[in-house]
Amino acid sequence: MNAERLLRLPEIRSRVGLSTSTIYLRMDQGTFPKPISIGGRLVAWTESDIQKWIDNRIAESESKRREG
Repeated sequence: MNAERLLRLPEIRSRVGLSTSTIYLRMDQGTFPKPISIGGRLVAWTESDIQKWIDNRIAESESKRREG
């Protein structure tokens, strides 16, 4: 059984430091994970998707520092 944790928008904003509008803009641009429906109008993100996104941002930043 998968023990994946689901995160709602307030926790996402806190973890990634982006505003709601920026999160949704980046989702539209394909540069931020899309949420899953958890019923009705409620959505959440999987913790693993958000952690991968954070890890990728860190890796990109480190790569740019090494190149620069």
